Amino acid sequence: MAKTRENIKMKSTESSECYWTTKNKRTSTGRIELKKYDKKLKRHVVFKEAK
Repeated sequence: MAKTRENIKMKSTESSECYWTTKNKRTSTGRIELKKYDKKLKRHVVFKEAK
């Protein structure tokens, strides 16, 4: 059986902070954008999927 989830790196749009998460390749084919907490800026910012 094929593996449908892959690890992706989420990079902050305002600093150099990064998160690692997984996504389902079948259901979400585009790039993910999430609002997460940035430890360096001490507030929530948009994180985008990086290659």
